[in-house]
Amino acid sequence: MCAMQFTKMHGLGNDYVYVDCFEQTIDDPATVAQQVSDRHFGIGADGLILIMPSEVADVRMRMFNADGSEGQMCGNGIRCVAKYAADHGRTSANPMRVETAAGIKTIDLVTDETGRVSQATVDMGEPILVPAEIPVALEGGRSINSPISACGQTFAMTCVSMGNPHAVIYVDDVAAFDLATFGPAIESHDIFPERVNVHFVQVHSDSEATMVTWERGSGPTLACGTGASAVCVAGVLTGKTGRALLAHLPGGDLELAWRESDGHVFMTGPASEVFSGEWPA
Repeated sequence: MCAMQFTKMHGLGNDYVYVDCFEQTIDDPATVAQQVSDRHFGIGADGLILIMPSEVADVRMRMFNADGSEGQMCGNGIRCVAKYAADHGRTSANPMRVETAAGIKTIDLVTDETGRVSQATVDMGEPILVPAEIPVALEGGRSINSPISACGQTFAMTCVSMGNPHAVIYVDDVAAFDLATFGPAIESHDIFPERVNVHFVQVHSDSEATMVTWERGSGPTLACGTGASAVCVAGVLTGKTGRALLAHLPGGDLELAWRESDGHVFMTGPASEVFSGEWPA
């Protein structure tokens, strides 16, 4: 069997190993994801993303977390999928439509002076706010400032799905917050039947916040695009921030907007290709 050809890419440091499945097939992506994601014995990544042909869009993406579990959607990852597909000639569409497990997403691409994609704006669609559909085991129409206890402390959380589940918790100082303790405890809390991505957020103004993320299946990550989108929505629902938000993440900044006219969330940020190589079969 031939070695697997891959490309390492990242969006604000949220890095994945990307495989072009227009030319090759990955038989067991869950296992491959665990192997290549290892930062000591593998390539090192937050997971594996397959770029595939689609019958309903320009390209299709499948994403697998570092623990091998398959995710529905990745905001930073989909920008990199669009960059790869455009830069490597898989499609010339702009806007580009990408099929994901959370539906088809539309992406507007910005190119640099070399003609390569440098930045992208993703229409993330409408947030899902019904607890049973997020899913989170809570009664009522929405989860806004719902109490959750972990490791002897109680937090107020707001739950949002952007195709994958998110819990947003506001804190006074993210730099001093113990992410390593509370992140995994809340990720696997009984209230979340499919686990959850957890974001701890410090608000600076109506239009600016800093966040840190414990990502479901991957642990601490430098950026989470769907999470930043959820933070934008949660800020409006709780009255802490407005519909336009500049989110500071450990890996850099994302611009978010929850459009009032149609309820769609838009996310703008960079996409970068790092290197390519071969992984032994």
